[in-house]
Amino acid sequence: MAHYNFKKITVVPSAKDFVDIVLSRTQRKTPTVIHRHYKISRIRGFYMRKIKFTQQNYHDKLSQIISDFPRLEDIHPFYADLMNVLYDKDHYKLALGQINTARHLIDSVAKDYVRLMKYGDSLYRCKQLKRAALGRMCTIMKRQNQSLQYLEQVRQHVARLPSIDPNTRTLLVCGFPNVGKSSFMNKVTRADVEVQPYAFTTKSLFVGHMDYKYLRWQVVDTPGILDHSLEERNTIEMQAITALAHLRAAILYVMDISEQCGHTLEEQIELFNGIRPLFANKPLLVILNKIDVLRPDELSEEKKELIKVFDQEGVTLLPMSTVSEEGVMTVRNEACDQLLAQRVEIKMKSKKTSDVMNRLHVAMPTQRDQKERPPCIPQAVLDKRQAMVVEGAQPKRKLARDLEIEMGEDYYMDMREHWDLAKGDEKHDILPEIYLGKNVADFIDPDIMKKLEELEKEEELREAAGLYDSEPEELDAEEEDIRNKAEQIREKKKLIVKAHREMKPRNNKAKLSRSAFLKAQAARSRKKSDSDLGEAMEGIEEGDETVTRSRSHTPVSRKRKRAASSGARSLSRPPRDQSGIGSPEKKKKAKKLSKVVQRGLNRMGKAGEADRKISTKMPKHMFAGKRKMNKVSRR
Repeated sequence: MAHYNFKKITVVPSAKDFVDIVLSRTQRKTPTVIHRHYKISRIRGFYMRKIKFTQQNYHDKLSQIISDFPRLEDIHPFYADLMNVLYDKDHYKLALGQINTARHLIDSVAKDYVRLMKYGDSLYRCKQLKRAALGRMCTIMKRQNQSLQYLEQVRQHVARLPSIDPNTRTLLVCGFPNVGKSSFMNKVTRADVEVQPYAFTTKSLFVGHMDYKYLRWQVVDTPGILDHSLEERNTIEMQAITALAHLRAAILYVMDISEQCGHTLEEQIELFNGIRPLFANKPLLVILNKIDVLRPDELSEEKKELIKVFDQEGVTLLPMSTVSEEGVMTVRNEACDQLLAQRVEIKMKSKKTSDVMNRLHVAMPTQRDQKERPPCIPQAVLDKRQAMVVEGAQPKRKLARDLEIEMGEDYYMDMREHWDLAKGDEKHDILPEIYLGKNVADFIDPDIMKKLEELEKEEELREAAGLYDSEPEELDAEEEDIRNKAEQIREKKKLIVKAHREMKPRNNKAKLSRSAFLKAQAARSRKKSDSDLGEAMEGIEEGDETVTRSRSHTPVSRKRKRAASSGARSLSRPPRDQSGIGSPEKKKKAKKLSKVVQRGLNRMGKAGEADRKISTKMPKHMFAGKRKMNKVSRR
């Protein structure tokens, strides 16, 4: 069976895109101008060329689509059945058949109109025949829109299918949903299949690859299968059934003995018996998963009896836990070994092997008498060896291979052992002699260790003499007074800064004058008694008039005028609505007119007088410009 690369199928455009692609290509690749002096034979050839070019484009593109999509008879039965499950092979064949029919129809239309073009007696008739031919071709393609869309969906889905080689060494994992199939695949391969604690997480076939005994293996993870008849199975389950039926692989039937998957042990054994015919002539292993939750020894007697049925039938039974990874490698190795043994056995039974065996002959010696003849070294050879031995000779040097055999796992290959250095004891030095192009010895003091010992002895003598013993410092009265004054100065600076910040904004002036405020703060900073602070505040209240005067020197009338007017306008300038108006009557009339104008603006739905009104529906300055091709109606 031929292998097929589904990812190289060309993109199938829709009918509209198909027509646009072909017609635009015809327009670009063929001549487009007919001059007045052309003969009628040249005009016919001109339009024949367009018809033939369009037909050839359609023919090539449709042929590529038909040849790219696989014929179900030519590919492996596994892929043929898988495509039947996913896309319905009758629908698939019908779509390809309609595309093939459209190709033949377009060829016949082009052939008929090329024949008719020979009888065109004028430019007009030739042009009309060309239009009719291209129109019929495009109509045929537009009728294939559904088939083209269906084939494009098939192409997209087929390109996402995993690349499964039906003839290579394969391990096929199957069983109920949520029993640990994907977890096992993630452990033994480099695949990263999604694992979730609910059923039908895996909805399609997944493939992972691994190496065992220097051979390449593929592991196929199938969706979960439920225990019901074949007619009731859905598309997800049928993918697993297809893989089981057609792939020559070692079958790993995974069972959850803890029953956390939602199905009892009896149901899992019933499913095994239901799909048992699909396991014919294939290595079969039953895997008891999740032994980290419940071990086979801890099962009840009834369930142990159910499991013993597998031993009686000669099915290999292996425990495993994908969480603790106990038994995972054992399962993998056992499955691979059984599949390899079966593949060798099948090859030995094939005709090719018998042809090769006929050309081989292995000679087996037969005994001529009943005497025992043990192996022995002739005496002459022993004498020669003895003569070659030199007295006092050094024993033969042990090779690295001899040391490896002797030491076993403890052997470590020392790469520096045979370095050729001037000083042999420098082979295992951690620090090199030359580093980054510089001699390390130039930056190392050879007497550094001696100097360090002398420094340590000196420090010990100083500690013993009490040089580093320190007593808590006692501050005298003068230093205490200096520190208190410095603290008061810092406090006063903070108060001054705070007062300055509070007085800075216009609308946030302090209620007290600055001098009164500083008096109160100084009294507080000197930590006077409450009575002194009260007397200071009384003095402030008595001088309230002075405080007000010092706070603002501007007259009341001036302040009112300033509050009434805006802050940015000069006081000498009149307001904008009063400038240029002499008498009160004119002022009244102007206000009335402004209200009338504003009412008109509101009626037109305008936000304000800054809005522009375009009275003409289509002003020429906004819509006039360069005309497009064949747009002369405005003239």
